[in-house]
Amino acid sequence: MINHALSNDRIKCVIFDCDGTLVDSEYLFNRALSEQLRRRGISLDAQVLVKRFRGMNLSVVIESLETEYSVTLDGEFIAVYRDAVEVLFRRELVACKGVAETLGRLRVAMCVASNGPIAKMKLALSVTGLSNFFGDRLFSAYQVNAWKPDPKLFQYAAKKMGFDSTQCLVVEDSLVGIEAARKAGMTAILYDSNKAHKEVNDLIKIDCFSQLLRYVPNI
Repeated sequence: MINHALSNDRIKCVIFDCDGTLVDSEYLFNRALSEQLRRRGISLDAQVLVKRFRGMNLSVVIESLETEYSVTLDGEFIAVYRDAVEVLFRRELVACKGVAETLGRLRVAMCVASNGPIAKMKLALSVTGLSNFFGDRLFSAYQVNAWKPDPKLFQYAAKKMGFDSTQCLVVEDSLVGIEAARKAGMTAILYDSNKAHKEVNDLIKIDCFSQLLRYVPNI
């Protein structure tokens, strides 16, 4: 469902989240996490983890799980988890439906700003065939040491791209990302392909990626 009006003539740059927005990775992340937690005696379904932790920084997720289950998920746990994610990415990761076709029609500057590391973004975009749309215009929360919902990442991305915040549109699949975009003074669109946020009515929502073309200059 789409709601709210937005004039696209002032949009000069679109900042995309990566996971769950450009690439269909949220389930894979949490499948790997579910498997690793099971080895520690913690049974949590991947879909439950997706719903609970979508868009959150891994350190926040780990801290929450450690507190709830009175366990220590150390550096070795995280390393094994990241290796498992990489295996799943290389084997199963795909772009979200309609992304490549839509990106190919946009006539504005584009970049990616993610809570994840640059290396993970590069892998995700490479295996899904989206790298050419962005080149090296990739920005990570690790570069600014601040994670969404903090707005610093989006502000940093806009500055590097050479645009004012008011000229930027952010496309996110998580509410923490939307919050970060709003704090940065940017227009935000929630990509809600599974219609998981029916209760949220105070922002622009799209459930099909091609609907973005209604809000951004394109062919």
